[in-house]
Amino acid sequence: MPPPAVRLALLWHMHQPYYLDPPTGESVLPWVRLHAIKDYGGMVAMLEAYPGVRVTFNLVPALVEQVEAYAAERTWDRQLVLGLRPATELDRADTEWFVREGFHAHPPTMIEPYPRYAELWRRQASGVPFDAAALTDLQVWQKLAWVDPDVARADPRIVGLRAKGRDYDDADKAALREVELALLRRVVPLYRSAADRGQVELSCSPYFHPILPLLCDSAAHHDAHPGAPLPHPAFRWPEDADDQLVRAAQAHAGWFGRPPAGVWPSEGGVSPATAAAVARAGFRWMATDEAILRASRALAGLETPAALCHRTHEIATPDGPVRVVFRDHGLSDAIGFTYQGWAAEGAVGDFVERLRAAGRQAALPGSPPTVAVILDGENAWEHYADGGRPFLRALYGALEAAADIEPVTMSEATTGEAEPLPRLFAGSWIHADFGIWIGHADDRRAWAQLARARAAFAKEAKGLDAAAVEGARQALRAAEGSDWFWWYGDDHSSLHDRDFDALFRRHVRRAWHHLGLEVPADLYESNITTEVAGDDVLRPVAVADGDRTGGYFGRLGWVGLERPAGSMSRGTERRVRACEVAATDAALWAEAAFDGAARVSLEMTTLDGRAAAVDGAPGQPLELRWDAVQAVAGEVVRVRVVARDSVGRILETVPADGIGRRLAVPDAGGASVWTA
Repeated sequence: MPPPAVRLALLWHMHQPYYLDPPTGESVLPWVRLHAIKDYGGMVAMLEAYPGVRVTFNLVPALVEQVEAYAAERTWDRQLVLGLRPATELDRADTEWFVREGFHAHPPTMIEPYPRYAELWRRQASGVPFDAAALTDLQVWQKLAWVDPDVARADPRIVGLRAKGRDYDDADKAALREVELALLRRVVPLYRSAADRGQVELSCSPYFHPILPLLCDSAAHHDAHPGAPLPHPAFRWPEDADDQLVRAAQAHAGWFGRPPAGVWPSEGGVSPATAAAVARAGFRWMATDEAILRASRALAGLETPAALCHRTHEIATPDGPVRVVFRDHGLSDAIGFTYQGWAAEGAVGDFVERLRAAGRQAALPGSPPTVAVILDGENAWEHYADGGRPFLRALYGALEAAADIEPVTMSEATTGEAEPLPRLFAGSWIHADFGIWIGHADDRRAWAQLARARAAFAKEAKGLDAAAVEGARQALRAAEGSDWFWWYGDDHSSLHDRDFDALFRRHVRRAWHHLGLEVPADLYESNITTEVAGDDVLRPVAVADGDRTGGYFGRLGWVGLERPAGSMSRGTERRVRACEVAATDAALWAEAAFDGAARVSLEMTTLDGRAAAVDGAPGQPLELRWDAVQAVAGEVVRVRVVARDSVGRILETVPADGIGRRLAVPDAGGASVWTA
């Protein structure tokens, strides 16, 4: 049999922030639990049907720790507790909180397909109070919608609950809880079994998912942005990078029976100091984005032919060599962002052809090139139909059937000859820099708080007992995670920014408490100075004639559809080049340009499902009247702009979540400025 034309090294990165608050045992947010009952187990379970497909799963130790805590019922979150309590026992505050928090799912794929859940969603949006029956149904559906789609089709308890649809009782909630616990408890055994049979490789990240180059030296930010502001005092504790890596490898070996051969540095963040730390910790390979390869070669005055991005490289460090794989960000982002609106077979056909083209471009004499596709392994599927299972099955089936494509693990991809990499640029998989985590004043304030606590630990720890030292050290480790800094600033935002901010400061305060020192006053004040995103309604307000300073973005009549949100990032520039939407009392107006778009649509949907849209060419003004959906003054509608290619596939939506921004319809002849 001839050798394959191309090898595919597919890595699914599984990660959540460290939501555990150790003093209470509570998880501040429910995402570990919800993703665990849907994707963390389901993603690896489905591979057993495709024995010819080999992949790598990168499991962040802080995530595994939290999954195991849920499985052993050592942790809980407010949504879990209130969801199990009889609806009649919830007081007004708990009821309002649960109704507000009960719809954190992508509506087109996880709410609207279920009539009762969609009905409850519209009820919440319209402000109609929830009685006990509606609240009980919400307690079931906010969890039922997250159950692994394959389990939902096979487990008679879930089949029965979905068939029932409404009018649930406490016995139904108890049955759903039994399934939930079983799904939580299967996660680690499923990965261990898949690794034992040799089908998957399990790699890891630093324990609490810190940005390693910034732990080693916050001045690593200057590689991409010379002279950019840095936190004061600087953060420069390379021994913390060693600690996070060694602890990760040890914990991983305990859970899965073998140490990991490789590491995905958090957010693909690398630097020369990071590479040395990776080597010292005993890892053989690491991975990052192809933009880092281009920037690294540019340091040496070298161009980077596209073919080089699909070859394994090796960098020498004082502590030994490390193999480096560079992800193909085009193919990776296609799965993460582009294919969600496509039919599964069409998406897989496009992916396979692009994979083959990359292989031809990088063809080597004697051995096939390796294309690395690396992305989040859980977040994308909320936006795919049926939890992404049709796409994944079509993909795995196509890979298994293709004689010219060989799926390989990352260790297999990094075996054999390697291109030397004389220098390594300091950057991440997002724009080849660290701007998201240190580029905003809010980021730098948090880094400075962490640096002061870390310096106090270095000074005071020798005089403390072992328990206090370990308590302070553990608090600092958790505070070093990347996620707190992800949500600071104006580059990403969510409904839970203040939860992340509060938890970061709580971790740092705990370190001071363990040290027996007075907690700095600024750790009791929010670090957030930018607006926190949300699903709040933009409403028109009257302004004085000629006033151009009020309103949401300070532009008369213009509304902001785009709100940075979400835990995923493309790592490349977005397709959208310009998008502006104006509102009058009679109509919406839009003008938008997107790279590669053949058609742009302005769409409006009422909360009870009335919809209208107008199409045009990119950059062409579009008008959509409020009365196209018989919208009345004060009614809330959702509005979005959609770019499609020549065959109608979605390229991009504004806002990026695809759901639509909520706007209140103005009065005729009335207000012209919009405020949140």
